[in-house]
Amino acid sequence: MLVKRPLGRPNGGMGPTILFDKSFLQSLTVDESVIFDRFFVAVICPMFYVETLADLEKAVRQGRTPEQEVGIIARKTPEMHGIPCAHHTEMCVADLMGRTIPMEGRIPVMGGKAVKVEDRRGVVFDERPEAEAFRRWQIGEFLEVERRFAKAWRSDLNSVDLMTVAAGMRAMGINPQTCKTLEEAKELAEAFVSGSDRPLDRLKFAVLTLGLPLESEPFLAAHWEDSDFRPLAEYAPYAAYLLIVELFFQIALGANLISAERASNREDVAYLSYLPFSMIFVSSDKLHRRTAAQFLRPDRPQGSLAIRP
Repeated sequence: MLVKRPLGRPNGGMGPTILFDKSFLQSLTVDESVIFDRFFVAVICPMFYVETLADLEKAVRQGRTPEQEVGIIARKTPEMHGIPCAHHTEMCVADLMGRTIPMEGRIPVMGGKAVKVEDRRGVVFDERPEAEAFRRWQIGEFLEVERRFAKAWRSDLNSVDLMTVAAGMRAMGINPQTCKTLEEAKELAEAFVSGSDRPLDRLKFAVLTLGLPLESEPFLAAHWEDSDFRPLAEYAPYAAYLLIVELFFQIALGANLISAERASNREDVAYLSYLPFSMIFVSSDKLHRRTAAQFLRPDRPQGSLAIRP
């Protein structure tokens, strides 16, 4: 079950939904992080876990162990008003299977179970593994499973075969070399996603580009065919949005507008997948400064970008 959490209400002590990255939390003092938790509803997206978990598997600043570095970040992570967001790949598959993903600044959560007590109904959520891990980190407990997560999640994020995607773009008539700016890369990605010819080829390309399970393609194709192959942006808006983000990134790489040498660029761009579930995005990352504005819609609730110096 996919449930969208309600927006916070100022009179209830909760503020607007806000997406943040690891660099933002690192820039806060502990006191500032408490204030942040008090006035905002934090979108704790899987990419934040990926970034933080990775610190358990690499050298960190001098004088600190990886466990200490992660512990500092965990202690600053919002507890009262922080909501772990569902993973974008899970939501993408659900969207392509006909389950609408809200894109209006509310935080989607996977795994809810409908319950009824007397004549009242509700939804109960089991704690997600990553949320459970972070709760442990906040009291200084680190398990081997976290280290495995660090390797596996980063591996999954970088599992997309760039050569295959590049070949797919050529086959679908996408030429990154025609782009001179990031704005043009976004326009080219949007033009491809809005196309309606060769729907099955487009779906195959989307599965490869988004790193979806290959075995899911026949089921996704059958569902889309049942809708008479409505335009992707109409049939599965969130999946279409993700495809635009990923194509934008791949086109920008091919046009040398984004460096292919900085491995963390892949993780940084993945944050853009969660913009539809927030009103504000705050980061001190240079790539976010260059790219996020391309995906913030002024006519939607998620219309603010804050770059912390």
